[in-house]
Amino acid sequence: MTRSIQYEYLPGNLENSEPARWHTDDLEEGQFLVNLGPQHPSTHGVLRLEVKLEGEVVIDVEPHIGYLHRCFEKHAESLPFNQIIPYVDRMDYIAAINSEHVYAMAMEKWLGIDKDLHPRVEYIRILVAELNRIASHFVAIGTYGLDIGSFTPFLWVMRDREHIMRMLEWASGARMLYNYIWIGGLFYDLPVGFEERALEFAKYLKPKLKELEDLLLYNTIFIQRTANIGIIPRAMAVNYGITGPMLRASGLRQDLRKSENYSKYSEFDFDVPLGKGEQGKIGDCWDRAYVRVMELHESVKLVEQCVDKLLGEHKRTREFNPQAACPKKIRPAEGQYFFRGETPRGELAFFMTADGRSDVPKRLKARAPSFSNLSILPEISKGCMLADLIAIVGSIDLVMGEVDR
Repeated sequence: MTRSIQYEYLPGNLENSEPARWHTDDLEEGQFLVNLGPQHPSTHGVLRLEVKLEGEVVIDVEPHIGYLHRCFEKHAESLPFNQIIPYVDRMDYIAAINSEHVYAMAMEKWLGIDKDLHPRVEYIRILVAELNRIASHFVAIGTYGLDIGSFTPFLWVMRDREHIMRMLEWASGARMLYNYIWIGGLFYDLPVGFEERALEFAKYLKPKLKELEDLLLYNTIFIQRTANIGIIPRAMAVNYGITGPMLRASGLRQDLRKSENYSKYSEFDFDVPLGKGEQGKIGDCWDRAYVRVMELHESVKLVEQCVDKLLGEHKRTREFNPQAACPKKIRPAEGQYFFRGETPRGELAFFMTADGRSDVPKRLKARAPSFSNLSILPEISKGCMLADLIAIVGSIDLVMGEVDR
């Protein structure tokens, strides 16, 4: 005998429904609502923008972060500390190695083993992290060109990014989610010939970056579409917790690789590019694109300096074991720990608590830069044209895995 179950329909309680901020009855004469995304290519993922318009002028914007639901923090609270790294990869999947680097350093400093790492491990970490930073900025710059209507730069940066993807796959076995940087070391040493290949790529890329500047940054149409649009004054950027290239585009020289001097970054010579208002006002969309392109040059310099270290005083030896400092059992003392590091989108931070008895975190909270950077969108979009809203969203460089983590 079967029993039928009747389900009652409750308006507004449908799965994946999200309440709208405004109702049509609240609109003034001449105003209307537009849903931009998530299928719209320039919303970069599952982001949906609820836009209140009057003609083509944006009155207000409400971002809805979608339903990607990485559930990173709840996953982390049911896994041993060392098994969390693959889930860290899945937040910012465009720059997974940079996120791994921050998490591994956080755990190593908490455990007090950060001084036990072999120098070669540190230099390899910086090398692969800066390669991943270049690949990440290539996606940001290339897709931004598509948003503005420039197709060729996207093809160029994807062509050059493919070299990096193949190199990182050569080192880790994966093209996107690497699980390469472990707590206390690395999954494996670099393949034989990797350093020489990285140096060859750096020399190849330098003239290509100059071509990219001429083709995109200083293109008259690109300047007209991005200069004096989405201006973020420095004080506003600080108040909203904006970090990374967006903050530096507003004129504040804040880069944790410099200010915190973690890993071996203090040994290297590199600059922190800032927005200068060269084509418009400081902190506009053009400045944000400019800072990312300039950071490509600095990452290339870091790659070359790392290779010099890895081929010189810290070259590979038979005795080198990249997992020598990896603890067999990770069980921090009871307490709390906080650590932050610089990823291509800004400051990634982890707040962790342990009970001292388990190898599973009691609580693990991630502060993802994309989430904080998105929060400023309504503030800088009011009064702009609808077409300019597309330029503003693209300039933020969102990865929705970080936003809805």
